[in-house]
Amino acid sequence: MITEVLLAVILLWDGYFFLRYLLSLGGRCPTSSWAPKVSILIPAYNEEKNIKRAIDAALSQDYPSLEVIVVDDGSTDDTYNAASSIKDPHLKVLRIPHSGKARALNAGLEVASGEVIITTDADGWLERNAVGRLVERFYRGDVVAVGGQVRVFPGGFLELVQDIEHIRIATFRRAYELENLSLAPGPVSAFRGDALEKIGGFANDLVEDYATTIAVKKLGKVVYAPKARAWVRMPTFLGRLWRQRKRWFLGDLPKLGGGPLKEKAFLVVSDVVAFADVVFPILAIAFGKWVLLLVFLAFEFITMAAAVWREGGLVREVLLFPIVLWFWAAFYLSLHAYGYLRFALSKGEPAEWK
Repeated sequence: MITEVLLAVILLWDGYFFLRYLLSLGGRCPTSSWAPKVSILIPAYNEEKNIKRAIDAALSQDYPSLEVIVVDDGSTDDTYNAASSIKDPHLKVLRIPHSGKARALNAGLEVASGEVIITTDADGWLERNAVGRLVERFYRGDVVAVGGQVRVFPGGFLELVQDIEHIRIATFRRAYELENLSLAPGPVSAFRGDALEKIGGFANDLVEDYATTIAVKKLGKVVYAPKARAWVRMPTFLGRLWRQRKRWFLGDLPKLGGGPLKEKAFLVVSDVVAFADVVFPILAIAFGKWVLLLVFLAFEFITMAAAVWREGGLVREVLLFPIVLWFWAAFYLSLHAYGYLRFALSKGEPAEWK
């Protein structure tokens, strides 16, 4: 009986979002022809191997009026010289003492001349049409920020696992957050310059993109641009992945309530479903519930195949999805249990979390 209940929980929860996703594919994504000057900010710390590609991608955008501002955050390697070696009238390279990503972004903001400010990462790159796809989503005067789709540069198994995660995130955002985005991600986001000025610039926080999103939403709408895509590099070792996600979760936890995907109730229910994702396959195999297991696998294959078809991806990401789903469910259950405990012991003081 418990096996059937767990499967029902999974199918009801995931089925609801999958249905919303399918319906969203036929929906309208409002855009405008507004084409203001944009400033692309690239904060960089010890990125001598990656910075040139990030700059080249920014300068190669299919967009009529832009400038690129690289802020070297006191790198100890050759990042500054590598960036400065690129000669282009649309490129500015600054250097400041090491003070963190938010301060680097704000240093770039101080010299930016664009009406729209776009952020991206030094270890990633924007697709050629990303800037245009972000800007066109400022279709109303009350849209103050736009977030795009983040994808993970292909590599080993762990990078594949993370790209699958971001494909699933893209489906949820298209289905549920097209007009009310909970997070404008650092690697591919756009803000009205005057809105950033009103909130005092980028938030100096453990998770500056989420904190900035919360602040700017007080001024207007933050929307999703599903066709604006950036590729990023992610941790290649499990220990580094754990430390990254721990920082994100502990930084986010005190601020829950900023949007549909960050509500406390949503988080709790998601953890319940993650528990079902972990336990159901084990029980189905242990008790020989092969028909139920096949139903589960078929459902997950179909949902991932639809996401890969629409958002882009690899066939192997579909084939590996049930294994990856189990991995992420177990990973996030462990992470969240750790985070809840740390939050309780720290009495809600995130500044102490390292």
